[in-house]
Amino acid sequence: MSGASGTPYAASVLRGLLAAGESVDLVVSRASRLTLLDETGISFRDAHWRDDLGAWLARGADGKPGTFRVRTDDVRYWAAGDLAAGPSSGSYATKGMLIVPASTACVAGVALGLSKDLLQRSASVTLKERRRLVVCVRETPLNGQTLKHLVGLDEAGAIVLPASPAFYAGATHIQDLVDFVAGRVLDAAGVPHELYRRWRGELGGASRAG
Repeated sequence: MSGASGTPYAASVLRGLLAAGESVDLVVSRASRLTLLDETGISFRDAHWRDDLGAWLARGADGKPGTFRVRTDDVRYWAAGDLAAGPSSGSYATKGMLIVPASTACVAGVALGLSKDLLQRSASVTLKERRRLVVCVRETPLNGQTLKHLVGLDEAGAIVLPASPAFYAGATHIQDLVDFVAGRVLDAAGVPHELYRRWRGELGGASRAG
């Protein structure tokens, strides 16, 4: 999780992973802590990360506490400054990595192969080990340099997935739009979910879904 706006996307992806029975190695960058505090009012603290994570994941995209019930037993948290953490090594077994949301600074760092923190190092390891890397970039507009970095990530084998909600699934609430993006991230990662209504080849189906 990097410092771009879009913490509800990250929360929905995490809930989807846990609901699918996946174990999660969580890295929260220093910049993303500020974004999380700004967007939710929650301070993410190393010493109390499980309590803070639980409070965050329980919130809906509209900020309402207690919207979801989530168990975080299958989450392992690694501090962003811990370059000796498990995910910093290719011998640490993972299925892949999801960066949600991905800031343009994060995109640049990963594209250039930098390892200034555990997030960038883990992404570099994921690419070199030929594991699946999904980069959910959240920024608009995009300048030429960022577009070049995104092309570079695509050429390196990453899946570039902009946080771009769609409306054919019959969204009626902000959570529906968030869950659509999160669901597409999970699709790219090969994780089953029921976060959004899939297209069935029927025009007008979304308007009749409700």
